[in-house]
Amino acid sequence: MKITINKLKHFLSLISCLVLLNLKAQQPVVVEEENTIDYISTRDYTIAGITVTGATYFNHDAIKLIAELREGQKIKVPGEDISKAIRKLWDQKLFSDVAIDATKIIGDNIFLDIKVKERPRLLGLKSRGLRKKEFEKAKEKIDQFKGKIVTENMIRNIENIVRGHFIEKGYMRCKVKVTQELDTLKSNNMVVLVIHTTKGPKIKINNITFSGNQTFSDRKLRRLMKETKRKNFFRFWKTSKYLESNYQKDKQKIIDKLNDKGLRDATITSDSIWAHDSSTINIHLNISEGRTYYFRNITWIGNTVYRTGQLDSVLNIKRGDVYDQSLLDARLNMSQNGMDITSLYMDNGYLFFSIDPVEVRVEGDSIDFEIRIVEGKQARIKNVIIKGNTKTSDHVIRREIRTRPGDLFSRGDIIRTQRELMQLNLFNPEKMQVNPMPNPYEGTVDIEYIVEEKPSDQLQLSGGWGAGRLIGTLGVMFNNFSTNKFFKKEAWQPLPSGDGQTLSLQAQSTGQFYQGYNFSFTEPWLGGKKPNSLTFSVFHTFTSNDNLKRSDPNKSKLKITGSSLGLGKRLKWPDDYFTTYKEVNYMYYDLANYRGFFAFDNGFVNNINFRFTISRNSIDQPLYPRSGSSITLSARFTPPYSYFNNKNYSDLSAQERFKFLEYNKWKFTTSHFMALSKDKKLVLNARTGFGLLLPWNKSVGDSPFERFYLGGSGLTGFNMFFGREIIALRGYDDQTVSRNVGDIAIAKYTMELRYPVSLNPNATVFLLGFAEAGNTWAKIKDFNPFQVKRSAGLGVRIFLPMFGLLGLDYGWGFDPLEGDKAGAGLKKPGTGQFHFTIGMNLGEL
Repeated sequence: MKITINKLKHFLSLISCLVLLNLKAQQPVVVEEENTIDYISTRDYTIAGITVTGATYFNHDAIKLIAELREGQKIKVPGEDISKAIRKLWDQKLFSDVAIDATKIIGDNIFLDIKVKERPRLLGLKSRGLRKKEFEKAKEKIDQFKGKIVTENMIRNIENIVRGHFIEKGYMRCKVKVTQELDTLKSNNMVVLVIHTTKGPKIKINNITFSGNQTFSDRKLRRLMKETKRKNFFRFWKTSKYLESNYQKDKQKIIDKLNDKGLRDATITSDSIWAHDSSTINIHLNISEGRTYYFRNITWIGNTVYRTGQLDSVLNIKRGDVYDQSLLDARLNMSQNGMDITSLYMDNGYLFFSIDPVEVRVEGDSIDFEIRIVEGKQARIKNVIIKGNTKTSDHVIRREIRTRPGDLFSRGDIIRTQRELMQLNLFNPEKMQVNPMPNPYEGTVDIEYIVEEKPSDQLQLSGGWGAGRLIGTLGVMFNNFSTNKFFKKEAWQPLPSGDGQTLSLQAQSTGQFYQGYNFSFTEPWLGGKKPNSLTFSVFHTFTSNDNLKRSDPNKSKLKITGSSLGLGKRLKWPDDYFTTYKEVNYMYYDLANYRGFFAFDNGFVNNINFRFTISRNSIDQPLYPRSGSSITLSARFTPPYSYFNNKNYSDLSAQERFKFLEYNKWKFTTSHFMALSKDKKLVLNARTGFGLLLPWNKSVGDSPFERFYLGGSGLTGFNMFFGREIIALRGYDDQTVSRNVGDIAIAKYTMELRYPVSLNPNATVFLLGFAEAGNTWAKIKDFNPFQVKRSAGLGVRIFLPMFGLLGLDYGWGFDPLEGDKAGAGLKKPGTGQFHFTIGMNLGEL
């Protein structure tokens, strides 16, 4: 075989390599450190150490826990363990960058470093494009605070909040962009978020038009859209603005109203919104009404307690009536007047009653209904629980509760109990709750009444300006007094309370002109078993109409001393809203040089009279009523002395004729409250009042006392004790509508629109607008209830528990006064004036 030189060289080289490899294999191999990982093949490692870099605010151990990595843990590299740890850190949305590196590998041991970059933190907010007040209003809705982590979600949320804030105000084209400014003064990764806002023009609605509507006019449909209104200069109470959410609700109101008229297929097939100009839009809605549907056959299934005829009478829907789903629902479930099927059953104990109206057939334009009833069994009241009364005794509440253990459950009794507890004026009506807790297995129900005490005692600091004088009252009224605890030392905190009794001490003065002192006590449940009230009062007043010293014998004086005792009773017929009140009064009038007001200047008068009052009061609560009415007829009369004393009154002086006063006085008043809004805040109050003061005997003449005086704020408080009855008529000066000596006939009408600013029992505030009309007459034959003096105005009422009701009114009188009062109380028609009172204004007929 022939061997070439080249082949020999290759052979010798191969032999040399093999010898060197053999020598190398015989030596030990030591790897000191290796920082590279083979990413092609997977290898198992044990975590020998973990470090965290880049975290300033976050705890390093917390970051390790979030990553779910720990020393001694077996992991595969490369593998899912590292990827999973990175995902968990990203999911926290706390970092803008996350990485995990192997810093060292020694054999099967691996050392890891978790590298994070924290997101910036919020230093504050800054505005561009808004005035300071505008930004502050919008900022109130942004729930962000200094030090909070800034995320993309936070930025989007701020943009949406600010944009929504201005859209609600009518800036529907508002644009908002949030940028970040790094804090250059401190290297602490803090940023300021700058809110760039471009409001654009305020978008109002120029016009709203309709097509396809036949049942309702365009005007009626526009009125249904309560929140989407056209721009009108006279609508100052509600501005025109377009808000998409409100617009959608208003469209549904149109459909609901059409459904009420039997048009159950009614739809808005299309609507268009386009720009009228740069600041207004037009809206057009195309309506398809469809056919009108009617009720046809209504059948009842499951009723055993009440006959079908009885249920038909309560439902009061007849064959052929226009289909009205809302009417059907109201007649079946909880109508406002209580005339519905559910109330019929629940007032008879059927707490577990249920009702389900089912459409069983629609044929042409007629609908058949099957009303399925599950009556259940009657539930009886097991326990009545009272919570929340910290001051008022349980028995004061329980005696007003009409749901008693053992009685059948009655929804009507619960509603009436709520009303009676509100009438106590001891609890916050806005926080009162009733929780029925049924037990279907036992057929019983526990009823829980939750009340919240409100301040009821008053420090009476009352006053007002009238007749050129400041009239002040200082007194205390305890509306939850307790005589039963009078001798219990621990009950004096500062006075014994909890039994619902009323104790009043009062002093009034205008300086030398008038002073009055009054004490009264009322027990609302005499004997504790029936709602029969007892009222006792004594009073003394001193009045003068000159500025002489009190010791001067020529000083004019009128002293009145009197007392009264009254009994009230709650009736059961015609219904238990009726009450009667009987009162015996004695007043002694002592006149000295008192000129210009009565039929004589010197002498004394005895006024022994009996008052009878019958009234019906269904007002829901005393302070801010929303519903109900009060109707009162009262008669006050003295014995007809002239019929049996055989005196010739034509020969007697005025002082002799009125030594024992005789008269009969009649008053009739009404007050109705009606909520005009769904939230029952806007309330209309309508009041009327008539009064007559008549003699028993024409030869005696009209009584010089107890006459009516009309005009001004009606500063009742010293009126009754002064021998007068002063009635308010805002817009005119005090007592100027009547004669100086008063009149014997009166008529007055009032309309008030009220809206609350705050219904907090510690500070109740409501605004009102009023229109009033009234007049008085000196003779019965001149009485004309339509010949009145008119006025209107605005006012505010503020109730503070310690001081009572504070009132401020501004009234405009429209009609000039005639006779001796011309120009005295009204310079010219349309003249306005303020009326201010502190304390409950009682000067209303």
